[in-house]
Amino acid sequence: MSLILSPKVLPILLLIGSNVFMTLAWYGHLKFKTAPLATVVLLSWGIAFFEYWMAVPANRIGHQVYSAAELKTIQEVITLTVFAIFSVVYLKEALSWNHLAGFALIVAGAALVFRG
Repeated sequence: MSLILSPKVLPILLLIGSNVFMTLAWYGHLKFKTAPLATVVLLSWGIAFFEYWMAVPANRIGHQVYSAAELKTIQEVITLTVFAIFSVVYLKEALSWNHLAGFALIVAGAALVFRG
């Protein structure tokens, strides 16, 4: 349990949770194209409120052991992973080889950040 609550692991778990909320806020409404834009903006804003309650503590706690650049890199890799799963499972959109290759290049760039 102490490993999960450590400043190395807890921020990653919180960033995963925050990205699930943010992906839902930014892309969840795409299945409801007839809903008024003002409605989906307000609902998305409400969902994003909970995302902030995870992202801000994740960065505050994580900055004890990670640099800001490392935290941002972790967040971006998590964002791509969560988005890819969301896109396939919720939106029923296929990911093509070029999507996956582009994501792989981003992950390779992220690996450079951690080569200290």
